[in-house]
Amino acid sequence: MAQGMNTTDFGRLQFQFMGTQDPMLSMLEWLCSQMMEAEVSSKLGAEKHVQSEERTSHLSGFRPKRLDTRLGTMYLLIPKVRNGGYIPYFMTER
Repeated sequence: MAQGMNTTDFGRLQFQFMGTQDPMLSMLEWLCSQMMEAEVSSKLGAEKHVQSEERTSHLSGFRPKRLDTRLGTMYLLIPKVRNGGYIPYFMTER
């Protein structure tokens, strides 16, 4: 799987987060969604909306999940994987 170029504009994101009620919680939500997207892409063998011979499964929507942190409560959209399931590594029981 080829690795794409990261074109994230962190300056724009910083201003976007500063405009929210809780900037640190917003940044954490963004980081968690980026980590889940990268983890699911590596598990599936292809990025979202990309055809690949190495693909092992497909996405099948999202499910909401509550995550309580020291910064506050977040509601994340966890990707559903058709074959094998998916649980983010940071949401496993401790």
